[in-house]
Amino acid sequence: MKKKTGFYYHELCMWHDVGSRCIFDAAQLYYQPKVAYENPETKRRLKNLLDVSGVTDGLKSMPAKAASLEDLLRIHHTSYIEKLQKGSELGAGESGEGAPFSKGAFEIAKLSAGMAISAVDQVMSKTLDNAYCLGRPPGHHAQAHQGNGFCLLANIPIAIMAAQAKHPKMRVVVVDWDVHHGNGTEEAFYDRDDVLTISIHHDNNFPIDSGAIEDTGEGKGKGYNINIPLPAGSGIDAYTGVIDQVVVPAIEKFQPDLIIVACGFDAAALDPLGPMIINSSCFRKMTNKLMRIADKVTDGRIVFVHEGGYSESYVPFCGLAVIEELSQQTSLVIDPLDKEISLWGQQDMQPHQQQVINAAKALLNNIKPA
Repeated sequence: MKKKTGFYYHELCMWHDVGSRCIFDAAQLYYQPKVAYENPETKRRLKNLLDVSGVTDGLKSMPAKAASLEDLLRIHHTSYIEKLQKGSELGAGESGEGAPFSKGAFEIAKLSAGMAISAVDQVMSKTLDNAYCLGRPPGHHAQAHQGNGFCLLANIPIAIMAAQAKHPKMRVVVVDWDVHHGNGTEEAFYDRDDVLTISIHHDNNFPIDSGAIEDTGEGKGKGYNINIPLPAGSGIDAYTGVIDQVVVPAIEKFQPDLIIVACGFDAAALDPLGPMIINSSCFRKMTNKLMRIADKVTDGRIVFVHEGGYSESYVPFCGLAVIEELSQQTSLVIDPLDKEISLWGQQDMQPHQQQVINAAKALLNNIKPA
């Protein structure tokens, strides 16, 4: 049955400019500068494919409203917000490791965070069945005191805290399948037991020395942070195995009111910043699995917030697959690489991948039944 899926997008978010740079220190000048990996192209191409395919017509386009200062300060330090705001007014700057910005970035980042706030609010009220936020800058690396990894504001934690201000007993599971560790989201809720954070990522990619399986939370939050650091080359069976063996049982045990997916597409084959090999059908399958457990546990409440993904040619197909599944639509678009990628070697579960999943499964014992 077709879903009432909210779609959040604003052209201004595509105007966020991180400059021409590479992933190394641009001051060395030993290589030709290039457009940064986090640029509008993948997101705009996804939006264009949604439009051309007709899928946009089956979505409920939602207005974007900027997050308020009150919203931001539930997560971020006042000194950081003031620094980011001032830098944004003056021109270009860098808010943390690998988080450059240009003039107007603060206002645009507030818009991206505001999309997540509205999506959570509308889904919690059942005005929408589910929602997808296609904004930028992304947010899952942003920390309380600084930006990080192209992220300026912690979009998902900001949205959760805004919702919990209205619903104090609200419980949330965040599933982050971006290929990089969701360190900012982890940090925001590391000592809390009302938000279960689960990050599926490439082992020790970015940030370095972050996302270890041993990092399970502290204080009241001990046991409520699950990291699944997968080996390089993990494919379809590894990712769907994580969802089936770790994520779904964790959600069933935790019994949240809402599921939020930090939806990065850089675990897809062809991505320049991720060594994984999944295809668009894998993203579709994972979305379907999370929707089914959401139907069982949260009355269908699930929100997707766009994060990374840097292949201009392939991200649009992955995003289309997710949004088609969310809204229960089928377009005529065929991913030309989907079958080929599925036939690559090592797509079946490898023993060393299952070992990591087994270690993560053991962490489910730390979650107390709701």
